[in-house]
Amino acid sequence: MKKLAVVIFVILFSGLAVSGQEYRTSLGVRGGYPFSGISLKHFINNTDAIEGVAAFHYRGLLLAGMFQRHANAFDAPGLYWYYGGGAQAGFYDRRHIPWFEDDRGSIATLGILGVVGLEYKIEEIPITIGADLIPVISIFGHTGFWMNGGVSIRYTF
Repeated sequence: MKKLAVVIFVILFSGLAVSGQEYRTSLGVRGGYPFSGISLKHFINNTDAIEGVAAFHYRGLLLAGMFQRHANAFDAPGLYWYYGGGAQAGFYDRRHIPWFEDDRGSIATLGILGVVGLEYKIEEIPITIGADLIPVISIFGHTGFWMNGGVSIRYTF
């Protein structure tokens, strides 16, 4: 019972420490191909974060969730690389997707993804700038392998 209490205490209060990324939560925009949208990242401990992206393209909506592990890059203050994985789900209007010959109706998609990127926290102001690559394997809907890339700018708090 004591071990369980210690584990619960550590889980609940581990997130209160200052993260290795020098901020706790950030909210901003992600621009890239094929999706651009709103990005929210939250550190759950010193090195690990979860990120959610709500993206809009092809007159549809894509939701992605990622787990990311962060580490200092090149011993440069404020510069971090990260990697991880997650999943995405979306729906689109076929009439606005260039590779569909049958342009009637909508399509839903579900996939798994990986992520690798760099992020820089500007010390003087509460802003981060990042760039990433997100390979996706769509397993439902329009199946296949896709490579996404993008740039993010977020306000930190």
